[in-house]
Amino acid sequence: MPSDTTSARSAVRAERRFLAGPRSRRSELRFMWTVVREFLRGFRVLHFVGPCVSVFGSARVTAGSPFYELARELGAGLSQQGFTVLTGGGPGIMEAANRGARDMGGPSVGCNIELPEEQHHNPYLDTWLSCRYFFVRKVLLVKYSYAFVIMPGGLGTLDELFEALTLIQNKKILDFPVVVVGRDYWQPLLELLTQMEEHGMIAPADVRLLTFTDSVEEALAHIEHHAVVKFKLLPGREPRRWWWFGE
Repeated sequence: MPSDTTSARSAVRAERRFLAGPRSRRSELRFMWTVVREFLRGFRVLHFVGPCVSVFGSARVTAGSPFYELARELGAGLSQQGFTVLTGGGPGIMEAANRGARDMGGPSVGCNIELPEEQHHNPYLDTWLSCRYFFVRKVLLVKYSYAFVIMPGGLGTLDELFEALTLIQNKKILDFPVVVVGRDYWQPLLELLTQMEEHGMIAPADVRLLTFTDSVEEALAHIEHHAVVKFKLLPGREPRRWWWFGE
């Protein structure tokens, strides 16, 4: 049986070939069915986890650091609000948010990505799945979330932030709250967005989609008002299960 590393390298090669341009129709069809199977597996795993808040941030943050402890506190607060804490399932900020949810006895879910470096899921997950393809993972992290928390991170965190913002801006998803935690860290981003607004590249309303804060209480209050109250979320309510689907 192939190792996780072998499987991850195979996925990277398959995705690289797909993005390199046209291939034979047979190859394109085979890749498409691989993606469909991955989406189906993701839908089955995440369908009953409850209303989620996705927490994004760096995998490189270590336990005990200020950002780690902040994410852990946020995870605990989100759990107390009745949300399922959904992360990328890896270490660092993701681990901290899942750990905070576990501290409160709340649902903790991860949507990991298979990488050649073997990014294992963190030990604070109740439910998880591993995706071969980044774009499948991004869809799942957005699909099941009613709010997004952006902690300090790198390129992947920026990718996830702007994915959510673009979807909200273009009305592909509703105006779910986007909370950016760490004012000093994200100050250059705010300055860039302000410059984009000044040049007419984005509307003033686009900047207001983001809430910048250093306060866990402020972040939770914003999510409470703009997600729980606005969308009338009912903790504990879940979709009906169908026995013939094996649910």
